[in-house]
Amino acid sequence: MDFKEYTKPEYYRNRELSWLGFNERVLSEARDKSLPLFERLKFLSITASNLDEFFMIRVASLKDMVHAKYTKPDIAGLSPKEQLRALAPQIREFIQAQYSTYNRSLLPGLKKAGVVVVEKHEDLNKEQGEFVDQYFEETIYPVLTPMAMDSARPFPLIRNKTLNIGALIAKKSKKEKEELEFATVQVPSVLPRIVEIPAGKDNKKAVILLEEIIERNIGKLFLSNHVVCACPYRIIRNADLTIDEDEAADLLNEIQKQLKKRQWGEVIRLDVEERMDERLLKILKTEFDMKEEDVFAINGPLDLTFLMKMYGLEGFDHEKYKPYVPAPVPEMMTEEDIFTQIRRQDILLHHPYMTFQPVVDFVRQASKDPEVLAIKQTLYRVSGNSPIIAALAQAAENGKQVTVLVELKARFDEENNIVWAKKLEKAGCHVIYGLLGLKTHSKITLVVRKEEDGIRRYVHLGTGNYNDSTAKLYTDCGILTCSAQIGEDATAVFNMLSGYSEPRSWNKLAVAPIWLRDKFLHLIEMEKKRAEEGREAHIVAKMNSLCDRDIIAALYAASASGVKIDLIIRGICCLKVGIPGISENITVRSIVGNFLEHSRIFYFYNDGNERLFMGSADWMPRNLDKRVEIVFPVEDERLKEEVKHILHMQLSDNVKAHVLQPDGTYEKIDKRGKQLLNSQEYFCQEAWEKAEKPHNPVKDRIFIPAEAPEDL
Repeated sequence: MDFKEYTKPEYYRNRELSWLGFNERVLSEARDKSLPLFERLKFLSITASNLDEFFMIRVASLKDMVHAKYTKPDIAGLSPKEQLRALAPQIREFIQAQYSTYNRSLLPGLKKAGVVVVEKHEDLNKEQGEFVDQYFEETIYPVLTPMAMDSARPFPLIRNKTLNIGALIAKKSKKEKEELEFATVQVPSVLPRIVEIPAGKDNKKAVILLEEIIERNIGKLFLSNHVVCACPYRIIRNADLTIDEDEAADLLNEIQKQLKKRQWGEVIRLDVEERMDERLLKILKTEFDMKEEDVFAINGPLDLTFLMKMYGLEGFDHEKYKPYVPAPVPEMMTEEDIFTQIRRQDILLHHPYMTFQPVVDFVRQASKDPEVLAIKQTLYRVSGNSPIIAALAQAAENGKQVTVLVELKARFDEENNIVWAKKLEKAGCHVIYGLLGLKTHSKITLVVRKEEDGIRRYVHLGTGNYNDSTAKLYTDCGILTCSAQIGEDATAVFNMLSGYSEPRSWNKLAVAPIWLRDKFLHLIEMEKKRAEEGREAHIVAKMNSLCDRDIIAALYAASASGVKIDLIIRGICCLKVGIPGISENITVRSIVGNFLEHSRIFYFYNDGNERLFMGSADWMPRNLDKRVEIVFPVEDERLKEEVKHILHMQLSDNVKAHVLQPDGTYEKIDKRGKQLLNSQEYFCQEAWEKAEKPHNPVKDRIFIPAEAPEDL
């Protein structure tokens, strides 16, 4: 398959600029006045944490390339230096939009709702001032460690992402000439950043940020000196781990070493409040070796992630969505054990609309069942107090053969996963760390059980992590099955991961990096050939990101041949729509709602013999070439209808969907005169209808809006 004519740089959008566009869509939710006020706070907080990670990994990586004089262009034809140059003004514009949203919309909204945020400590009234001064003396002061810089004391190590207050201190020398010294104090993360203070008569609550209390009382840290000025600042460091696995004799120890380096990686961003004294700013820029383009003067409080804590303020439930309680899975609402339920039929799970509990129960029951011989599972990200980890440990203690692949290289979860790996090993589990040079991102659990008619293998396959916490926030799909062919493949997967060679053939599963890319390219090519023959051809794909050039080129070729292609892509999309003669048959939509869209679903019309797949892989080079991923077929006709229904409703969403335009922007759908459909709200309602009437056929529950596609 030669797609050379479809690989011109002008046909592609830069990955980093596309990601920034995704964060803008999240910000649009924070700006949407139709949403409850506290939900908007949450979305603004998410944009801030997203941007931090973007700098720590993506911007840091580009800077590393520039330092190394790497000039190879990306698929959009931009060198690393050109990418940084293109990102700079857009990032500044984005941060301005964040703080405009905070200052001009959310703060007034909070005040109207009865929450006064005292922005500057100078604005405290007498009662409030006395309260915060006492709070400082009793609670904050004992925790603080002021650090000065002079000839005997070098500039202190400032940790990544911490909030700090810098100060200039005046001392009188014997010559009575004033000398200024730099001092800094870290705002302690062990204390709440939002401090409730006495409210006025007309307000329910009043709050002030911790750094304002410290700044008000900073003179108490330097009693024999005069504080000339003080102002908060914050740095972001390069946090991209570089691990040479060939040289790492013990991967676990090597990752532990690298994690410590995150705290003193190169500083790539400096945030300061706009009012910072120029003399203080000059010291920070010098000590951190910052260029002007990497310094951000902020009109408001640094690090807006504190708004997630603001969301937790009590007494404002009317300003929030009512928490959604996941519905039971209809096929599992019996007193039978889980293995009997799975033997009866394959079971589709759709989280968070349906509860994640069956996945936990699958492992938990297997750990106690006397007939279960072995449990094997991959773990990429798990929760802080994971019931699955506890069940695996219990299984090993009960004498089961337990094999767990813990992915130590799961970004920003490395430390957590090291703890779990050690705990599982201590319990007697066989813990493996995957294949050299590859992250194991697949989501698979295998239970081997001895039954009357012989050994039977039960398998869970999913699109999301085995994390009971994020399963309430992320949309994901999974299947529980005891298919003999899938069970055989599952055994082959774990044998491959634990060190044996791959099998000569696979029954049902498609595994990356072995042949998943080729499978997707083949499926796209088949739709293209049918379109060329004048037959109906249709592709629908739902994923987090699309940035693989080969896949995009194949989609362009298919579109040019007449294949109808509908893409549902939450985040990065390097494909362009509306290119004459190339991508006019392609639509792209991004759904940004109360839940994070995370499931990966792939549909191919296949001349009427529809083929459906789900799995852990996005269409990105890292997923197809550098990770162990699993994509599995949905073959049960009943489940195929359910999964097609999921895609159908998402393609019909006209409330939370943003549609990609030919100029690279995303626009909300014009809802005038149309019946509104929020797919996430629809699935919440439908899940409970299914649970209450589990035997209704799916067609009786489907609401079809007038503008929905008819052929899916």
